[in-house]
Amino acid sequence: MNWTQVYDPMQNLALSSLLAAIPIIVIFYLLAIRRSPGQIAGALALVSAVLVAIFVYQMPPGLAITSAAMGALYGIFPIFWIVITAIFIYNLTVETGQFQIVKDSIATITDDRRLQALLIAFGFGAFLEGAAGFGTPVAISAGMLVGLGFNPLYAAGLCLIANTAPVAFGGIGIPIIVAGQVTGLDTMKISAMVGRQLPFLSIIIPIWLVVLMSGWKAAKEVLPACLVAGVSFAGVQWFSSNYIGPELPDILSSLACIVSLTIFLKYWKPANIWRFENEPAPTLVADRAALTLGKVLKAWSPFIILTVMVILWGLKPVVASLNTVTINWIVPGLDKLVTQVAPIAKQPVALAALYKINWLSAAGTALFIASILTAAVLGVGPSRFIAVFAKTFKQLLKPLITIPCVLGLAYVMNYSGMSSTLGLFLAGSGSLFPFFSPFLGWLGVFLTGSDTSANALFGNLQSVTGQQIGVDPILTVAGNSSGGVCGKMISPQSIAVATAATGLVGKEGDLFSFTVKHSLVLAVIVGLITYAQAYWLSWMIP
Repeated sequence: MNWTQVYDPMQNLALSSLLAAIPIIVIFYLLAIRRSPGQIAGALALVSAVLVAIFVYQMPPGLAITSAAMGALYGIFPIFWIVITAIFIYNLTVETGQFQIVKDSIATITDDRRLQALLIAFGFGAFLEGAAGFGTPVAISAGMLVGLGFNPLYAAGLCLIANTAPVAFGGIGIPIIVAGQVTGLDTMKISAMVGRQLPFLSIIIPIWLVVLMSGWKAAKEVLPACLVAGVSFAGVQWFSSNYIGPELPDILSSLACIVSLTIFLKYWKPANIWRFENEPAPTLVADRAALTLGKVLKAWSPFIILTVMVILWGLKPVVASLNTVTINWIVPGLDKLVTQVAPIAKQPVALAALYKINWLSAAGTALFIASILTAAVLGVGPSRFIAVFAKTFKQLLKPLITIPCVLGLAYVMNYSGMSSTLGLFLAGSGSLFPFFSPFLGWLGVFLTGSDTSANALFGNLQSVTGQQIGVDPILTVAGNSSGGVCGKMISPQSIAVATAATGLVGKEGDLFSFTVKHSLVLAVIVGLITYAQAYWLSWMIP
């Protein structure tokens, strides 16, 4: 049966919003207060979302359950497919002993954990975000930090927070491109506006990371390196987003950061080498002279191959070619049966329910091919290859439950209109809306785990509300994307990926508690920036 979304089922937007927020309250409570395992929190939040959709929003049970199932499918593919292939590559390097050489080669740049975090969590993670996105940077960089000797909780938390700076331009700029598509606004102007907001965060994130790791006193010792990393990243991010487009800011900024920081560290060293408490004293076990170029290249080959494959898979001609074998499955019992209406949609539109099985063009497939090439380079035979993959799959059994649950939660909230109710509630803040505008993006990314999805979900609402209050919609749409980056670190999907990569499965609540305060503070900062640009710094709007 056809069903039209209702955004105020209680005839009181505040009360409707409170009921719509029940699944979010459930997952916040279970993760932050009860410290429940992710699979339990995700499953209970999904059940609560289905119940609210059916009994409050009067969504037909079949539609509610089918939308949850569709979200769960997307949780398995492409999201879990990315997670398992990324961690598989890391496990191959560990099993073959090559990761020890990777660690030693990084030590030739710096033994200091603070600086290693800047290079890998901030720089390399941003590169992977720009090239692939969708969980890849956290899965790879967090696993690398653990391999280097980082405390797993800090490795996961630092990578989630570091991933704030690049998210809006992730996956070759797809979040900004989608924002332009759903709003009809100039994509280049949205790109430029985001590029006049996020660089402020990009400068402070490296300092933020180091203070979080070691405290302010120890952070002051590496402040010059933090500024080199942040300023080089922010400068190129601003320039490329304003004068090139949304596709390359992350890749160019991260390369500028890594190269600048590496060169800087050749001529500058901190007064003290900092490591985590209870770590052994800094020593060089390996003979640096024995680290020949050939050995280092072989050890790094999995990540070099991974990078090449991810970039190749991101090229538009390659994607277009690989997508010719995509299986498009129209989901029965959901496709075109839910109608979205104003003010969320410009005109009534029946929502499509199309499950795309892009088995060849998916980022996880690029990583799997990279794992095959890695095995060939490292001399891993078929039987050992299969054994390591089986070990990786066993390692990720709990995330295989968690990730589909949280994606199912997102889909139920989106198809039922619950997400839109929360968005309309925030949009009712009048002249204060520019401040709350980024919190809509924050909410969208928390629910979906994707800045792209948040822009698709709330982009039009941001545009319409901006026009109604007399603020340039370019600013409010950009605010949605910029605010969304702050929600990435606490999205249940991101938390599940990070815990899987660092061996913290079952500790999702601890990681959520670790990141949530940083997420909220950064979102407030973006809100203040957006508000200032709306009324005092309007000359910054392109």
